[in-house]
Amino acid sequence: METRPPLPPFTLETAKVKVQAAEDAWNTRDSERVTLAYTKDSVWRNRAEFFTGREKIREFLTRKWNTELDYRLRKELWSFTDNRISVKFEYEYHTDSGQWYRAYGNEQWEFASNGLMQRREASINDVPIQESERKFCWER
Repeated sequence: METRPPLPPFTLETAKVKVQAAEDAWNTRDSERVTLAYTKDSVWRNRAEFFTGREKIREFLTRKWNTELDYRLRKELWSFTDNRISVKFEYEYHTDSGQWYRAYGNEQWEFASNGLMQRREASINDVPIQESERKFCWER
């Protein structure tokens, strides 16, 4: 069976490790790598999109990172329980027209006993910014 430590039930320390691992993976913008953190039947809500399964997640992430250029993300642990973690996040990107955005949001994660995420619900709001207002300017 696939496992993705740390495994639930989470402690403060293991929840922080899980959040940092997610941030690190998403910042690679590698949809293949990111998708492996989810169960094969993972259920997602991202903004107004609802879908299930790794293939749909991979398609979504590929589409996302083809339009959200120079994507940079920060996640922060908000709360946790036995097999659930809540995070708040910010990310920045620009479109092919050059308009920069900062997105603010929160996610609720539910994990299977093997440490793979079986459910993700994300609420996100985008705010147009000037390139000079960027906070996340590190090299890839």
